[in-house]
Amino acid sequence: MHPTPAQPQSADPQPNRAARDREIESLAEFDEVVAEHGTLAQYRVQAVDLTDRTDVLLTTDTTGAVFLGCPMTAEAAARVGASGALVFPPVPDLPFDPYRAFAYTPDELFESLAEGYEATPDARSYAWFQRTGADGDIFASMLRSIHDDAVSDALDELLADARVVGVMGGHAMARGTAEYAGAARLGRELARAGYTVATGGGPGAMEAANLGAYAAPFDDGMLDEALELLAKAPSFRPSVTEWARAAFEVRGRWPDGGSSVGIPTWFYGHEPPNAFASHIAKYFANATREDGLLARSDAGVVFLPGAAGTVQEIFDNATPNYYESRGEPTPMVLVDGAHWSERLPAWQLLTALAGERSMASRIALVDRIEQASQALKRLSA
Repeated sequence: MHPTPAQPQSADPQPNRAARDREIESLAEFDEVVAEHGTLAQYRVQAVDLTDRTDVLLTTDTTGAVFLGCPMTAEAAARVGASGALVFPPVPDLPFDPYRAFAYTPDELFESLAEGYEATPDARSYAWFQRTGADGDIFASMLRSIHDDAVSDALDELLADARVVGVMGGHAMARGTAEYAGAARLGRELARAGYTVATGGGPGAMEAANLGAYAAPFDDGMLDEALELLAKAPSFRPSVTEWARAAFEVRGRWPDGGSSVGIPTWFYGHEPPNAFASHIAKYFANATREDGLLARSDAGVVFLPGAAGTVQEIFDNATPNYYESRGEPTPMVLVDGAHWSERLPAWQLLTALAGERSMASRIALVDRIEQASQALKRLSA
């Protein structure tokens, strides 16, 4: 298993690769392993429906295997359990799969949007979290933890070879504004430069950057048209349904857009995820989500104007750069000098922290969003 970015890189990556090679995350992969190796011993099978593989499970060695949330017949479950495997059965009546093997997709989270946002898995998962988040039930707490760990594992696999640039900013940035258009053009420029754009996965500046990455494969006129369509529903308030439908209208008109990552949280479940991130790693625990988002932005972070959440992200990112706990400091670009020097003077504290440390050469403040990409390149050099 790959180490998470928050941990030091192992001097010998071979054990991590070996662990990852023992994971089975799809039915096709299950069939391939059985056909090639003839054994499931020591494998980890994650969220794969095995109800049609009873014959295989009855005849194949499963010693030391672990089955996480894999539907199977009672006969198969009894046999693999008796052979020394661990079987963690699916949990009924949940709006999410705690053992999931992959990041979410927009279509998955917004399924049933035609019936209104409240009917979607995203909204139902938030409602479940609200019901169970404070009741002290250790079972619900365990399910949230397992889910979030599974999402982190999926995200590590997804971004294993990517150069990730984080784009942080507030959820209040409305569609139809110059600021929103600028954030979208930034996302497009970063994606075209070969970076994987990662955001907090929500509305506003986050959606704009994911939209820009989605628009990267198309001609420049596509983004202008998309911005006009989206401006008809400027905010997720008062209607998440209409806001999301506008995004899916854009996706339907221009299918197969560029990829990017959104990392939102049900902790702020009143802010829906945006539909332009092709991969959505949604968490229950916001602290895990925040640290994971910044730690995975190994090619730098651009901070657009925001409020308390963005201020927190600036210093969550500055701390490991200050101590170099994740290795060499990564670039930090703050956009809008007036905002970060006067309204919320984070820049002064950031430069004071940097002092004569090596992170001093990796921070920059620019006035206009059009300058952010060049500043990022300069700091990277």
